[in-house]
Amino acid sequence: MERNCRLGIRSSAFASVILIFEVLAVALFLRGFFPVPVKSSLSKIRQDLPIEPLSGGSPNSSHVPQPLFKRVVIMLVDALREDFVFGANGRTYMPYTRHLVERGSTLSYVSKARIPTVTMPRIKALTTGSIPGFIDMVMNLNSPALLEDNLIWQAKTAGKKMIFYGDETWVRLFPKHFIEYDGTISFVSDYTEVDNNVTRHLDSTLKRDDWDILILHYLGLDHIGHISGPHSSMIQPKLMEMDDILKKIHGALISKEAEGSLPYLLVLCADHGMSETGSHGGSSEPEVNTPLVLISPAFKRKVGMEKPDEIEQVDLTPTLALSLGLPISQNSVGHVIPSVFEESSLRDQLRFVHLNGHQLSCLLKDSISDYAKEAGFEQYRVAEKAHGSWMKRYLEGNASEVLTNMGKKVLKQYLEALSSMSSALSKQLGKYDLYSMIAGMVFVFQLLLVLLLAMPEALSSSAAVDLPVMSALLSLPFYLLCLLLASVHVLVCTSAESSCYFCSLSWGLVFAAIALTSAMSCLLLSLTTRRLPLGLKLPGKVSCISSSEWSLSELDVLLLAGTAGHTLSLAASSFVEEEHQTWYFLLSTLCLAVFQDVCRKYFREKGDAGGDEEEFVLPYKENAKEEIYSEKWLALATPPFVLLCCRLLRSLNQTGVQWAHLPDLGHWLNSSEHKVVLSLLSALCLVFIYFLIQRRCSLVSKVALALGLLGVYSYRAAVGNVLFPWQHSGRNMSKGTVEARFVYVFVLGILFTGTKDLLRSQIITADGKLKNRGLWEIYSGLVFLVSLLFRPHNLPVLCSCLLIQTLLAQFIWKKLHYDAAQTTIMHYWFGQAFFYFQGNSNSISTVDISVWFVGFDNYVEAPAIFLTALSTYAGPLLWACHLVCYLSSDINRSPVAMGHGCYCLALLRSVPAAAYIVLVTVLRYHLFIWSVFSPKLLYEAMHLLLTAGVCLVFNTVEQSRTSSAA
Repeated sequence: MERNCRLGIRSSAFASVILIFEVLAVALFLRGFFPVPVKSSLSKIRQDLPIEPLSGGSPNSSHVPQPLFKRVVIMLVDALREDFVFGANGRTYMPYTRHLVERGSTLSYVSKARIPTVTMPRIKALTTGSIPGFIDMVMNLNSPALLEDNLIWQAKTAGKKMIFYGDETWVRLFPKHFIEYDGTISFVSDYTEVDNNVTRHLDSTLKRDDWDILILHYLGLDHIGHISGPHSSMIQPKLMEMDDILKKIHGALISKEAEGSLPYLLVLCADHGMSETGSHGGSSEPEVNTPLVLISPAFKRKVGMEKPDEIEQVDLTPTLALSLGLPISQNSVGHVIPSVFEESSLRDQLRFVHLNGHQLSCLLKDSISDYAKEAGFEQYRVAEKAHGSWMKRYLEGNASEVLTNMGKKVLKQYLEALSSMSSALSKQLGKYDLYSMIAGMVFVFQLLLVLLLAMPEALSSSAAVDLPVMSALLSLPFYLLCLLLASVHVLVCTSAESSCYFCSLSWGLVFAAIALTSAMSCLLLSLTTRRLPLGLKLPGKVSCISSSEWSLSELDVLLLAGTAGHTLSLAASSFVEEEHQTWYFLLSTLCLAVFQDVCRKYFREKGDAGGDEEEFVLPYKENAKEEIYSEKWLALATPPFVLLCCRLLRSLNQTGVQWAHLPDLGHWLNSSEHKVVLSLLSALCLVFIYFLIQRRCSLVSKVALALGLLGVYSYRAAVGNVLFPWQHSGRNMSKGTVEARFVYVFVLGILFTGTKDLLRSQIITADGKLKNRGLWEIYSGLVFLVSLLFRPHNLPVLCSCLLIQTLLAQFIWKKLHYDAAQTTIMHYWFGQAFFYFQGNSNSISTVDISVWFVGFDNYVEAPAIFLTALSTYAGPLLWACHLVCYLSSDINRSPVAMGHGCYCLALLRSVPAAAYIVLVTVLRYHLFIWSVFSPKLLYEAMHLLLTAGVCLVFNTVEQSRTSSAA
């Protein structure tokens, strides 16, 4: 009866199901870790201003300071680093701006942007004063209209006329807010036309008087950074162009200034900086430090260069709002820049900081339950009372120096209170949906424990898992757990002060989740009982695997210890930032261990030499012994050769955080004077790639590969990365759209051919060779597509990947009879290492977004996401796909090996993902996890999703093999 209540399932299908559920659990955890912030909508904005403090008498509620500026021009230069203006090269890069900073009527600051340092969240920060989180990074791909209270909406409501030219992200965020606009697509590789489209409007616009706010967003500098980095020869001409534009704007504003009217304000700022590799998104100093230069005759003229003070980027929002006579955005966490109001009367200065303090105190009440205990809130109340006493004496006509000193003291109290409240509110951005996080963590760990407890059965000779599903679902503990968890859910959702995502789900989904976790708990109890020594003797139980099957070799110890050691290393932020060093070390050690196994096989185990040599004998060849001899030396040379390749690849792309700025071969190859060398290297790599992947393809696919790889080179020549022999380096570049689409046609053709052969082998005829050819053609199509997406200097990475796979498969894995588990772990290690060989890191700034427009004139969301994910995870994906092809080969393989490989792959991805989830939950109140651990957590989720897809392919292939064998 107990046997009938069990469900027998193949290990590959079991691992696939577990991984799919684990992806859902990680998604639930991420939804709690990256909650969508609850902000005030435009329909719920409080327009009432606080009364001016006055102790005794009738309150004076009518006084609102007059605007400080008549016109504001905001010139935002995308990716402008602070050292481009304030650094040693500032006089060379931007001479006019630097002269104004040193001798003009300006205020200069280093504005610190918060992570993630990408454009759309930074624009939201500049206009709302809030600090967006990592969830906004996803929305950066297709920015929706901003419905949160913001400076642009307040200006429009107040009747301000605004004009915008530049990045179309502003137009999508603020539709129908500008009386005139011209949006430029930001996801393009051009760095000339995107800025010319902005500048061409300036002459006519600056002569007009029908606008109050002019916003200019220049993109060229950011595009140059993505293409060639911050030290490119193109940086200086672009910065000098920006400097000339600022000079033109400043001159026009001076000439239009009327006597006795309010002065103008010219703002030079940036949304984010630029890393040493030319990208952005992370938390390095060059990425978060941006210049802020305020230019106006209202400020005192400088007499020399002063070291700029540091402010938060969100501080600009309340400063601009009060300077223009507008209400501060309700969700703003910034505080006013006091230097901007120095020339105003003391009463106006106190009123400005009082308005800012009132807004921050209201936000503090809405965000923190025990707001009264905050030091900043108490300071604000004390300063407000002192302000009332000062106002009473001021209205009585007291003009003594004592009153002035008292007012300055009150102003200082206000500023300290504003700084404290702003800091407290910024820390509140780490709000987490703890209920969803705990639910996701429980699901992940239950699934991981099920995987671990089922491991002996899954890796047995039958490669099947016997699950007591029905007995678990029909047991009393299952129903008791369901009732208990349902009660906990109701209790949490009714008593929680903040909204929880898990509570917003429908009862059907919640009940399914409760039933799943209850069933998993019962399964865990049953599997644990089965693993106990007493449980093994019970009738009907699956016998444990014999101890001989679990004997560990030296290589097994290395693979297990290395994988476990890497998981433990993720507990330290330094090891996360420089994770590539861990994989480089493990890969080098693996090569030495494999070399030891090869030497032991061919030199130490003399007694087995004859038996080993028999399997090398090739029929119908007279020189079989010579071939055996050459294969032996090729096997001996393979580990040192792999070690040499990995060492060269390490020098190709510097990655990580601490040493990413150091020069590498990639920078040398991408320099303009070495374009010929890069062209020759790219051509050789493409030829080598063709010979490595065409071996098992059909004739049609071979022709398509040859023409397609020629198209890959033509695309790179069209965009100016490489040269044909008859071309000159100074030719005009194009987008290469036609060439890339030409390649896409052949890629789709090869993938279609491979899929057709795979389906035919499974449905029409049980042909193992046809199935293997179909898998290999699909793999070749992926390699083909990756060769198009990779930048030319990274083609050696792809070439080395294919060569190492070929050598290891031919001379190591098969000849040394490594089992499926060992081979799977090796594939996993190599895939992780090649992720970093590409130049990737655990920072968002290393994601190559140039693939968004490969073959597309405009940004298209779905292909852009797919191509970016494929380019970023090419290393792990290609090694995982090669594992499928290798384990599905007919030579010395069985369907059991496929199940073993899928199960081990699922276990390899589950352990670090689960460990990371616990670590992030424990450290959730530490701010540094937002800059280091959050991107890594997203990468773990993506790798888990990738592994789930590969396991589904494993399961499909195993079903095909089983049906063929039957």
